[in-house]
Amino acid sequence: MNHAYSHKVGLTLGGTAAILHVVWSILVFGGFAPSFLKWIWGLHFVSMNVAISPFSFSTAITLIIVAGIVGYVVGYIIGELWNYAGKGK
Repeated sequence: MNHAYSHKVGLTLGGTAAILHVVWSILVFGGFAPSFLKWIWGLHFVSMNVAISPFSFSTAITLIIVAGIVGYVVGYIIGELWNYAGKGK
């Protein structure tokens, strides 16, 4: 089993989470979020009425930062668990 570099795994997952939330923020800013949600939920056989709040730059920045931090922490933990599981060999 290969050694995982927890910091790199964290950066990868955190960066991915942040980028996905940048895309979401752009969808909200552009007014495409309701159509996107309707399409995604339809693919999952779900139908819901949800209101999308008006775009707020400060909320978008907070969302992106929090998603990046949480993604980093989760990725770091996954890397550590991977390394811990491989110690038995």
